[in-house]
Amino acid sequence: MLVLKKFVMVLGVVMLCIVASPSSAAEAQRTDLGFLYNGFKDADAHFNFDDGVADITSNGLLRLTNNFNNTYQIGHAFYSRPFRFKKTIKQNSSSSSNTSTGGSVLSFSTTFVFSIIPENRGLSGQGIAFVIAPKGELPGARASIYLGLFNSTNNGRFENHVLAVELDTIFNDDFDDINGEHVGIDINNLNSTAAKSSGYTDNNRRFHSISLISGDPIQVWIEYDAVSKKLNVTLAPITVSKPDTPLLSYDSDLSTVILEEMYVGFSSSTSFVLTSHYIMGWSFMIDNGTAAPISASQLPDLPKRKASKSLLFGVELPIIIPVILLTFIIGILVVVRKIRNEKFKDVVEDWELDYGRQRFSYKDLCIATKGFKEKELLGIGGFGRVYKGELPTSKTEIAVKRVSHNSKQGEREFIAEIISIGNLRHRNLVQLLGYCRRNRELLLVYEFMPNGSLDKFIFRTSNSTSTSPVLSWNQRFQIIKGVASGLIYLHEEWEKVVIHRDIKASNVLLDGEMNARLGDFGLSRLYDRGTNPRTTNVVGTLGYIAPEMIKTGRATTSSDVYSFGAFLLEVACGRRPIEMHKSETEEGEVLVDWVLYCWRSGRILQTSDPNLMNEYVEEEMELVLKIGLLCSRNNPKARPSMRQVMQYLDGDVSFPETELWRLDYDDPSMSSSSGERPSHVIEMVSLTTSSRSTSVAESLLSGPR
Repeated sequence: MLVLKKFVMVLGVVMLCIVASPSSAAEAQRTDLGFLYNGFKDADAHFNFDDGVADITSNGLLRLTNNFNNTYQIGHAFYSRPFRFKKTIKQNSSSSSNTSTGGSVLSFSTTFVFSIIPENRGLSGQGIAFVIAPKGELPGARASIYLGLFNSTNNGRFENHVLAVELDTIFNDDFDDINGEHVGIDINNLNSTAAKSSGYTDNNRRFHSISLISGDPIQVWIEYDAVSKKLNVTLAPITVSKPDTPLLSYDSDLSTVILEEMYVGFSSSTSFVLTSHYIMGWSFMIDNGTAAPISASQLPDLPKRKASKSLLFGVELPIIIPVILLTFIIGILVVVRKIRNEKFKDVVEDWELDYGRQRFSYKDLCIATKGFKEKELLGIGGFGRVYKGELPTSKTEIAVKRVSHNSKQGEREFIAEIISIGNLRHRNLVQLLGYCRRNRELLLVYEFMPNGSLDKFIFRTSNSTSTSPVLSWNQRFQIIKGVASGLIYLHEEWEKVVIHRDIKASNVLLDGEMNARLGDFGLSRLYDRGTNPRTTNVVGTLGYIAPEMIKTGRATTSSDVYSFGAFLLEVACGRRPIEMHKSETEEGEVLVDWVLYCWRSGRILQTSDPNLMNEYVEEEMELVLKIGLLCSRNNPKARPSMRQVMQYLDGDVSFPETELWRLDYDDPSMSSSSGERPSHVIEMVSLTTSSRSTSVAESLLSGPR
């Protein structure tokens, strides 16, 4: 008996040492049903980091993303082995157990402590999601608004079998977000099934908001009850005990979502704002009560936040002070500073202060573009020059357009409408970030598109020196659909109708993933602010201008459809709407007339871009060419809407073949059966060009146009 007592005492001391040891706490509390990590030091082997930038820091923080000057990161960290989430129903032996959706989901519970630290305080840099997924990775997921969970193709698919609780820090209208900082339950989709603003309710039933990007540690509890089939989500600062009232309660049988075996982990991403996402501790338990509590005293320390940079005239003090001390005496410094202030002086009126958030300082833009140097010039358009820049504080890449705004009337309305246009949000539109006003000059600030404009990928000749790769047909088809989607938003889905007025390949920009972004939307319409509404001036580009605009000067959604038709033909054929010959005495060739002639001759596919080397889907190519012809009808009422065009492209509605035979071209030679190809001439009575955009005082198109 004495020996037995001594053995029990020794065993108790050993167990006490194991539990008390911080370095082995995680090891001692990992079982087949769960685990507990009070920090992640030496836990690399227990996690899968294969498809992202996630890692474990030297002091034991699970770091999903970092602020090492790399934007658009993805961080995934999954526990290395799956857990059995179901009491399965017996199936045929040929069925894979992990693909079974039969059986009931077991209760599970998890709690973790996280911290989101953006490089610049107050700037949001995307959030974190707790994830239950079929694999220990999320292949094909994208960064930024997709949180590293899905992409534009698989978002919303039932076969994802992904359950996530998002701690989102960005408002995104595409996913019906409720606000900027919120908690949502996502089932196979970033459109949250349930969502609430981030915060907690205390015992006195008072709600306290929580900033997810404060950098402070925040604890989250996620619990699913298999009996009541209810999923609860609760969060609170680490200094506050778990609230009795959950932030989110969602009644749902998860058996169709969760498979028999699933992996648990975290996903996070960044955009252009550098951000670090940390998990400080994590506990998980399935089918065995509540997850073990996390010990706040054992959690690793977060890195010290960098002090906010002190700026003087947009330049960091550590840089400018030595220059002041070594180069100038106090008197000269005062003079130089006065001259400098005058140089960068902005025009700011009282009424304009309402638009402060969208207003950039001229000095910041001057620094960003290195003084608008020629080597930063991206291009020259009808409304001004465009320069590449990088904002000095956030390091965000931008494009700055300098517009000479000469109108003396309606300036306040002009600025107000630009701010209104700046509220447009669509994945296929170039984002207008804001503006700057200086003297009679207006500077518009856009997000930067690294692949430039579409036209340099499309237009090639035997003498072309372009080094840009030839776009495949699939890329072109997706670009066409992207532009169509953006125009539907402008014409029908925003709170106001926006007329683009200059749709063409050079105004379609390509982002880093070759997605189409329509630029300069609404600018030509806005630029007319303050002019006589009865003017006959036509703003646009020759070859894309609808015939009725020559007579009325009035742009409509139908005139945009006409321009889109010309755009379809140039993308499919690799030719501009009007091919002007070298000699001024020679006639110009109209692309739409040639395509129409070839269609009526049964040879429409011969108009396809020869650079494609006949590598395209014939049905898609023919459809695009026919839609281009249909959009190019002289009668604006006979043209389809952009929504109808998208239905044709998606195959939701059959293309109206009979409409092509009603094309209202007034050239009798187009309906002849002689088999000879007609010649069409463009005669311009008065034409004034400014780069590629054209202002037409009076113009006459002869032939079938």
